Amino acid sequence: MNLYNYFLNYNMKLYTINAGYFKLDGGAMHGVVPKSMWNKVNPSDDNNMCSWAMRCLLVVDGDRKILVDNGMGTKQDEKFFSHFHPHGDDSIEKNLAKYGFTADDITDVFLTHLHFDHCGGSIKRDGDKLVTTFRNAKYWSNKKHWDWAINPNEREKASFLKENILPIQESGQLRWVETADGDEWMDNFRIRYVNGHTECMMLPQINCNGTTLLFCADLVPSIAHISMPWIMAYDMRPLDTLSEKQKLLKEAAANGWLLFFEHDHNNECCNLQITERGLRVKDIFTLAEANL
Repeated sequence: MNLYNYFLNYNMKLYTINAGYFKLDGGAMHGVVPKSMWNKVNPSDDNNMCSWAMRCLLVVDGDRKILVDNGMGTKQDEKFFSHFHPHGDDSIEKNLAKYGFTADDITDVFLTHLHFDHCGGSIKRDGDKLVTTFRNAKYWSNKKHWDWAINPNEREKASFLKENILPIQESGQLRWVETADGDEWMDNFRIRYVNGHTECMMLPQINCNGTTLLFCADLVPSIAHISMPWIMAYDMRPLDTLSEKQKLLKEAAANGWLLFFEHDHNNECCNLQITERGLRVKDIFTLAEANL
């Protein structure tokens, strides 16, 4: 790394941008784990629904302001929202403003994958039109996942909504990530590809001021999912999720990485330790407390 990039990296800053909360079925989110276990860490309501965050990440690096994922948005109809019960007063706009930014300041929208709760905020309604929320940004996906999303299988199609996806391409703002697994997409921003949850999901692995943070997306949606058997029923290939978790979490523990949880209602970040009983959580903290 040259001296310029060193100081640029030193000035990188990461911000938690919470897009709000919603509800999903507890059994679906925890897979084969019995309710008697998961209900202790994320208690459900009378309809078996648990509350989950849509916690996004803003990476400010020089002139670039990169928003990783953007929640479900607000453009869907009442029937849609009745299934997912969005709640709380957080929003992308409110939490960007908290740090002095607006949607127009975003230069890049990095989409880990195109499920509605990760990319729905990409598009908003303007009268009878669907337009991009971040009008000055490039939107980043990868061709393999994009093709999977616009030609969905029957099991996953309810998560891929054309109104969230096609207007990005129609806007002319769509770009393809072509980085190989583990390589840098930009300085200090590597991409790890995983295929268990959905085809070719991208996890940002960010080196900020000498500390590595892994944005876990839906590979490890909450701190409870660090446990190997805790795999969502939503995952297309659960055994691939298992092997991907084993590989990346061992790497995280061995190298002192921080994990950033997109869906955990209560916990933003943690680090790991290797014990006689396997991988375990070491410390739990917010991104602000990590001072990144």
